[in-house]
Amino acid sequence: MAIAGRLAGKLRRELGRRVKPGVSTLELNDYAERYMNEHGASPAQKGYHGYPYAICAAVNDCVCHGMPNERLLKDGDIVTLDFVVEFNGWMADTAWTYAVGAITPEASMLRKAAHQAMVNGIAEARVGQTIGDIGEAVGRVAEAGAYGIVSQFGGHGIGRSMHEPPEVPYVGKAGTGRKLKEGMVITIEPMLTIGSSDVYIAEDGWTVLTMEGGLAAQFEHTVAITSEGPIVLTR
Repeated sequence: MAIAGRLAGKLRRELGRRVKPGVSTLELNDYAERYMNEHGASPAQKGYHGYPYAICAAVNDCVCHGMPNERLLKDGDIVTLDFVVEFNGWMADTAWTYAVGAITPEASMLRKAAHQAMVNGIAEARVGQTIGDIGEAVGRVAEAGAYGIVSQFGGHGIGRSMHEPPEVPYVGKAGTGRKLKEGMVITIEPMLTIGSSDVYIAEDGWTVLTMEGGLAAQFEHTVAITSEGPIVLTR
């Protein structure tokens, strides 16, 4: 999983260099699939419950599971690219919200808050802590900035399958929920919104959008729980 995670981290940086006005999310998807294949890996999302792409691409008010398409990114957009690298049967999952050109101060603050929420959640991913400790740490960041937290989607265990127990919700109370044990690997991937966190799924059955059209941002790492503290595999 560490090998898959390092590859995911490198790909995430390469994608970040390619996110710019005039580029389509379909181009980014095609690049990501080539990159994985050239490095002996494969996109675990492709074919998952019929999903046809190597990455998810969520633009502006899309929270998650957005399908890549030929629409060109424009100056001021924010786009979250989310993908799972599979290497020799082991998986690593990561996501990042990128700024496309110059974005508004409001969008920039949302990105910073979503990233900080992830960082604070990772800090709680220690042996003996609980899933609720992670949720409360994320919630404090969202509350401080008056952001919504999407509660319908959360993190999860990961290993030989993309989604494994335990679920990792981001609305939680410290000291509650499953205790974290050495050897677990989970994703920490809070989704924050401007305005209401209510969402709906588009007619394609995948794309999750904010009900009120507010911007959404998400950052995600795959994290191993060890006796020495959390290890970010997708750094």
